[in-house]
Amino acid sequence: MKLYIIGAGPGDPDLITVKGLKLLQEADVVLYADSLVSEDLVKKSKPSAEVLKTAGMHLEEMVEVMVERIRAGKKVVRVHTGDPAMYGAIMEQISLLKKAGIAVEIVPGVSSVFAAAAAAQAELTIPDLTQTVILTRAEGRTPVPELEKLRDLASHQCTIGLFLSATLTKKVVQELLDAGWSKDTPVVVVYKATWPDQKIIRTTVENLDEAMRTNGVRKQAMILAGWALDENIHNKEYRSKLYDKHFTHGFRRKVDA
Repeated sequence: MKLYIIGAGPGDPDLITVKGLKLLQEADVVLYADSLVSEDLVKKSKPSAEVLKTAGMHLEEMVEVMVERIRAGKKVVRVHTGDPAMYGAIMEQISLLKKAGIAVEIVPGVSSVFAAAAAAQAELTIPDLTQTVILTRAEGRTPVPELEKLRDLASHQCTIGLFLSATLTKKVVQELLDAGWSKDTPVVVVYKATWPDQKIIRTTVENLDEAMRTNGVRKQAMILAGWALDENIHNKEYRSKLYDKHFTHGFRRKVDA
C-alpha cells in the first residue's frame, strides 16, 4: 500500500516530470492543492479518476481520505506545487501515513526557485562572484529558528532565494541592509513563474518593497537577490574552469597554446 507524492512543477503543465505525469495518468484518485496546481495538469488524469481539491481540507481530513482510498485498493497520488521538498509540508503527511501503515514514494518536481531563475535567464552560481545559494523565507507569523534569521544568513553575501515572503518585503529590505548589502544589489521578483500571467520585476534591494507594491504583487512570488541577478552580468568576464581550454579534466586535455 503506497501513496505517491508528485511534484507538479511551478505552473506550466509541461514541466511535470515524465514519471510524475505517468503516475498522474494511472491514478484512480488524485488529490491536489487547487490554489496552486494548474487545472490543465490535473485534467491529464484519466476520465474515471476521482479528483479531489485539498485547499479546503485540514491535514487529518486529507490523510484520512488517502488512507481510505488506498486501503480500498486504489492507486492514489497527491500532487504538490513545485518540488515537494521545498515548503511542501509533506513530512506531517508522511508521519500520519506511516502510522497508518501506508508507504510513500516521492517524485521530485521543478521548484519555483529554478523556474524563476530560468525566467530571469540567470545562473545563480557565478564563478568568482558567488558559489552558494541560500533558500529560505522571511520571518512572518511562522517563526524561523534563531540561528536562521535572514540578517545572519545574508551576511554571507551570496545569492538568496526567498519563498513565501511577498508580503514581508519591508522586513526583507531591512534585514538585507542590516547584513551589509548595498542598496543597489540586484533583485528579481518572479510572480507565478511559468504561468500564463507570469510577471518579472527587476529592481534593487532599496526599491524592492516599492516595486512589489507598484506591480500589485503580494503572493505567489519568488524573490531572487544578489549580484548573480545583475542584468549586465553577461558583459563581465566571469568564466568557469569547466570549458576553459587551458584546464584538463577526465574528458578533455588542455590546450597549451
